[in-house]
Amino acid sequence: MEVTAGVGGQEAMLFTSEIFDMYQRYAAYKKWKFEILEYFPSEIGGLRHAVASIAGLEAYKYMKFEGGVHRVQRVPKTEKQGRIHTSTTTVAILPQPTQMKLQINPKDLRIETKRATGAGGQHVNTTDSAVRIVHIPTGIVSECQQERSQIRNKEKAMQMLSAKLYNAKLEEETRKRNSVRKIQIGTKGRSEKIRTYNFPQDRITDHRISRSVHHIECFMLGEEKLDEMIQTLRENADYESLMEIISENEKKNLS
Repeated sequence: MEVTAGVGGQEAMLFTSEIFDMYQRYAAYKKWKFEILEYFPSEIGGLRHAVASIAGLEAYKYMKFEGGVHRVQRVPKTEKQGRIHTSTTTVAILPQPTQMKLQINPKDLRIETKRATGAGGQHVNTTDSAVRIVHIPTGIVSECQQERSQIRNKEKAMQMLSAKLYNAKLEEETRKRNSVRKIQIGTKGRSEKIRTYNFPQDRITDHRISRSVHHIECFMLGEEKLDEMIQTLRENADYESLMEIISENEKKNLS
């Protein structure tokens, strides 16, 4: 899972931090393993960009519905006039490929090491532990500096690179199929606004299924309310899939 602050400056970064925390709590609620691979905080406690690995029973089947643009409408803490601002966060959910599904040729990789930057005291300045991997044919890059060990950082960077390459392959296949579904699965709707969090009205609206729920604070806890929303999205996606199959069969019968 990748979260990236969108439009809205510091307020977008604060919201990105809240969204990331919501998914971390949701993973705990579902008893999944949640591991932070990248974390770039902003100056006032927000979050510019972060990557986490989520593993557990049906984790992708649930989380794939969270991919897209999440929009927040509220009065920022820094706003003196009391005006409502609109900010966004982009969430991308990338399935992690198995070894069987994706083979990466080591000759296609350029691996670089560098000094880690940020908090960490003397250790940060003395060890080339940060790892950056470039997949030369596609130009796709992944890097990791979360761990003190270069070996662990290399493992995590490879894990992220595999997910990015697999996702690029999936997106290509999806484009070829040219599906007309309204519910965008995973990264297919990366640029599409999927949900609005309206704080003054204490309302969350999912635009794919036109469903609104109240009590934002409860929703952001990442427990029952978020789970119910995702369950509804799953049911709607299953229904759309069924309708697609029926309409395909009808076309075949007519021809």
